[in-house]
Amino acid sequence: MTDLPVLRDLGVILLAALACALLARRARTPTIVAYLVAGLVLGPGLHLVDASEPVDLMSEVGIVLLLFLVGLELSLDKIRDVGRVVLSTAAAQVGLTAAGGFGLSLLLGFPPVEALFLAVALTFSSTVVVVKLLDQKHESDSLHGRIAVGILLVQDVVVIVALTLLGGLDPEGAGDPAAMLRGLLASLGGMGVLVAAALLAARRLLPRAMGWAARSFDVLFIWSLFWCFLFVAAAEAMHLSVEIGAFLAGISLAQLPYAHELRRRVHPLMNFFIAVFFVSLGAHMELGAALEHWGAVLAFSVFVVAGKWLVVTAALARAGQGEATAFRAGVSLAQISEFSFIFASLGLASGYVGRPVLSILGAVGLLTIGGSSYLILADRRLHALARRAGLLRPFRARPEAEDAAGSEPRGHVVVVGMNALGRRIVRGLAERGEVVVAVDSDPAKLAGLPGRQVLGNAEHPAVLEEAGLPRAKLLVSALQIEDANNLLAFRGRSAGVPTSIHAFDQAVVEELREIGADHLIVSKSAGTHRLGRILHRLGVTPG
Repeated sequence: MTDLPVLRDLGVILLAALACALLARRARTPTIVAYLVAGLVLGPGLHLVDASEPVDLMSEVGIVLLLFLVGLELSLDKIRDVGRVVLSTAAAQVGLTAAGGFGLSLLLGFPPVEALFLAVALTFSSTVVVVKLLDQKHESDSLHGRIAVGILLVQDVVVIVALTLLGGLDPEGAGDPAAMLRGLLASLGGMGVLVAAALLAARRLLPRAMGWAARSFDVLFIWSLFWCFLFVAAAEAMHLSVEIGAFLAGISLAQLPYAHELRRRVHPLMNFFIAVFFVSLGAHMELGAALEHWGAVLAFSVFVVAGKWLVVTAALARAGQGEATAFRAGVSLAQISEFSFIFASLGLASGYVGRPVLSILGAVGLLTIGGSSYLILADRRLHALARRAGLLRPFRARPEAEDAAGSEPRGHVVVVGMNALGRRIVRGLAERGEVVVAVDSDPAKLAGLPGRQVLGNAEHPAVLEEAGLPRAKLLVSALQIEDANNLLAFRGRSAGVPTSIHAFDQAVVEELREIGADHLIVSKSAGTHRLGRILHRLGVTPG
């Protein structure tokens, strides 16, 4: 029989999450803050949602998918690109923040075990918040953005190590050092086995298996979820945290050319379950405990925002980075992480910390994630103000007006559909000196083309966003799919980008003109050079 109370709770959770997320969007606040506020309203505020096993299970799935998505971001190329500057800065930030957080917790009267959990939880910064805001500002590839993301990747590795150590600790054997050591060694050994399996599979097994599945992105998506939960089951069998299995499954898939498409498909599913997790987390918070410890909440919040900014800025300046780069990277990391809540939740489940600690971290998360999001959005103005006030002189960073933008294409041509016509257009435009981004869902068709390639279905907005459509000067579709061409013509018009669409049949010409396509390719024999001349007359490309 259907469990109607669970469905009711789920409906209430999603409705509250939606309402708060819409309000947060108007206030330009991260959705994580909105979900926590929704939980506070539903739980301590109105008492509409109680803890239940099915909701907790969905929350756990959200955590698993979040770690899987983080793993999908961690390609070996990115790991190699994390240079000495990022590693030294991350080491300084993690070490000094953990030591400072532990000392502050002891000063505030927390027992050593809870102080240790608080210190570790305060150390991490939010990958989700930082990446989303950098993407919103189109600064993911800026120098300060690359450094901030590199530090976050190092923090993610530290998170996994911390979860491994936590999984090896047995609360019942906490007084037996030998038992604790055996548990830790068993966990580290199990993690070593999973890491070796993930790397071996990425090299030997997955390229062929996923290459077969990639003929259909729906099949590829199901295969990737199967792979994720296979590693989750293996981690559970080794008495490790299931989050570790999801993370390593993501890393193994991140080495494949289909990783971008998988991230796009997993992300909406993760958003659903992670919304349930954060709303449920907010509903379980004890507002009384947070208010009772309001002094600690304020002290931890100031420590996180000011302390992380200070450590990261000083470390980057010492490593030779420019003033603006150091300042803005420090601002980007001035909050606690979604992993802070996950780590504290596992500590609560294991009996190491009480609910007041989780409530305090929840309040700190609301203040620091919400506050730092506004700081990140205004970091250019803040840097200018701090520079004029002379606040950056003690760091002795080399002068720098702003960190340069990254490698995101601008003023380029996006060509969709790498059939014979599409490939001819890409090569022809490249020969004319145009910067071209080729888009197709088949990696074999993208192979060997000049310029940048984006793998994915162009009907998904995220694929066109990755191809830089809002910054392009022309969108060309060589597809012979009527609905897709109509959609691309509409998307180009909505983005204010001229479009040239393949009118492969006389029946589609009128509809494309009504939608607003600027130019129609009515014959494959028209040729790239003729297309170029026509587009020059339209004022899109130079002669």
